[in-house]
Amino acid sequence: MKQLLRALKRCSVVIAAVAIATVGLQPATASAAPNPIVGGDRAAQGEFPFMVRLSMGCGGALYAQDIVLTAAHCVNGSGNNTSITVTGGVVDLQSPNAVKVRSTKVLRAPGYNGFGKDWALIKLAQPINQPTLKIATTTAYNQGTFTVAGWGANREGGSQQRYLLKADVPFVSDAACRAAYGNDFIASEEICAGYPGTGGIDACQGDSGGPMFRKDNAGAWVQVGIVSWGYGCARPNYPGVYAEVSTFASAISAAAATL
Repeated sequence: MKQLLRALKRCSVVIAAVAIATVGLQPATASAAPNPIVGGDRAAQGEFPFMVRLSMGCGGALYAQDIVLTAAHCVNGSGNNTSITVTGGVVDLQSPNAVKVRSTKVLRAPGYNGFGKDWALIKLAQPINQPTLKIATTTAYNQGTFTVAGWGANREGGSQQRYLLKADVPFVSDAACRAAYGNDFIASEEICAGYPGTGGIDACQGDSGGPMFRKDNAGAWVQVGIVSWGYGCARPNYPGVYAEVSTFASAISAAAATL
């Protein structure tokens, strides 16, 4: 059961597929149940222009205007793929100004097996003319308070959202995250954030693949995590678990160059 829970990332599609087998235990984007960010507020138009929504029920960020960085568990594998529709440029998914672009290729992290290495790149058929989100290349920004955003459910077991939500979550130490998840947490590849003592604010189902980010020393946004998994959504004692971007920065850069 624990291995099943660990594999149940925060992608709404994945969660739905195994809902019957996990009665009462739902992991998601930093938790593992549907939320558009539990305890969050609505983002303003243009506030996070790099955010995109993926048609399979995940989030992502523009690594380049024609490349999306998302979670490995959101995609089925690597290769040519025209089945994904990427929506960008808006906070309201029903806005007439939404830009919708098809995928052409997917590159999932080499060696991904459901544990760690939770990143993937999606090549777009044409660029989305919006600012991109740079990724952290060192651990310098793996601390402090982060922002997460997504269109996932706003409560555990809830439905996907029309409007982009955002929330701030503080860094949680590896020791505290290990205390919550035991050996399911991979400290060398993952970073945790949230409110383990009280819960209440977290990412959730449908937020998978979206970025966790903060301002760098120059005041620019930098991505430090990718919404990956967790037990439930915003539950006390269970912070969100994110792929640690700095760990994979060189691999992501090299992979993007091949696309």
